[in-house]
Amino acid sequence: MAEHNELGSLGEEIAVRHLQDKSYVILERNWRAVRLEIDIIARLGDQVVIAEVKTRTDRFLESVDEAVNKRKQNLLIRAANSYIARKNLDLDVRFDIITVIFEGKTKFHVQHIENAFYPRVRS
Repeated sequence: MAEHNELGSLGEEIAVRHLQDKSYVILERNWRAVRLEIDIIARLGDQVVIAEVKTRTDRFLESVDEAVNKRKQNLLIRAANSYIARKNLDLDVRFDIITVIFEGKTKFHVQHIENAFYPRVRS
């Protein structure tokens, strides 16, 4: 596995532990439907949380807007709609971004942005 893939997997594992420590129930990891993917699907109370995980090193930092641009947001919204329809859920949905930034090989910090973006309502 390439180094960036290993780093990404480790970041997702850290994000899962972060959510579990905050009483989220993990429903799915790396959920896929055709070409759509959601890193983590969790539940907190009466909300389904769609979490996109971005893992970076301190050498490679970008803003959340760059990491999860409008195109990526639209893909996540489509994936969330597919998941909710397949599971027949009637819960509120929230889109979060969790960034895991490594400083060296073992030190890291987690930034969790709740309600990072909202689906646009189409008229």
